Amino acid sequence: MAQELNDVPIRLPVETVVFDLGGVLIDWNPDYVYRHIYPDPVRRQWFFENICTHEWNLEQDAGRPLAEATAEKVAEFPEYAEQIQAFYGRWEEMLGEAIAPNVALLKQLRAQGNVRLYALTNWSQETFPIALDRFDFLQWFEGIVVSGLEGVIKPYREIYEILLSRYSIPAATSVFIDDNYLNVEGARAAGMQALHYTEADQLRKDLAPLLSSSTP
Repeated sequence: MAQELNDVPIRLPVETVVFDLGGVLIDWNPDYVYRHIYPDPVRRQWFFENICTHEWNLEQDAGRPLAEATAEKVAEFPEYAEQIQAFYGRWEEMLGEAIAPNVALLKQLRAQGNVRLYALTNWSQETFPIALDRFDFLQWFEGIVVSGLEGVIKPYREIYEILLSRYSIPAATSVFIDDNYLNVEGARAAGMQALHYTEADQLRKDLAPLLSSSTP
C-alpha cells in the first residue's frame, strides 16, 4: 500500500489550489437512490459490485454516452433492466448537498485572493451541467477540467497535464485535493503537490502552511 504523505511539509510557495468536486465539495452517493430499490445493504452492495459497478460509471466519466452505456448494460443483464435504468434516469437524486465546511474553506481562499483556484473532476459531461446549475460556488473557480469533456479520467497523468497546460499552472507550486488516494498519487506523478482528503478539519490542518505562507 502506498505511504500516506499528507504529513510531508508543502513545498512553498503554493500559488494554486485545485479541488476535486465529488466527495470533497459536493456529496454524491448512489445509495440515495438504491437504498430504496434495495433496502438490504448486502443485496445493494452486490448490485454495485456486479451490475452498475464503479468501473462502469468511470467509463461514462471518461466520455461514454449515458444512453449507450445503459443500453449495453441492460442487454447484458436484462433481468435488471429497471434497476440499471435508474442509475442515470434518477441520477439527480444521487446528488446531495454541498459539503459545507469545505465550501467555506474555498470561500476563504477566494476572499484572500492570493491563490488561484481550479477544479479537476471525474464527471460525465452529460450530468455536470446539473451540478453547475445547482451549486453557485462552482462559478468561483478560474477554470474546471471535466473528465467527460476531455475523454480521460483521473488518475491518468494526461488529465492533470491538461489542467496544468491549459491554465499555465506550474505543477510544483500547485496543490491538488482529492478524496481518492489513487487520484492523489496521479497528481503527484504529474509533479503536483497533493493532499488526500479524509475530513474537513484535517484538510484545514494540511493546508495551514499554504494559507499562512500565501498571506500578502
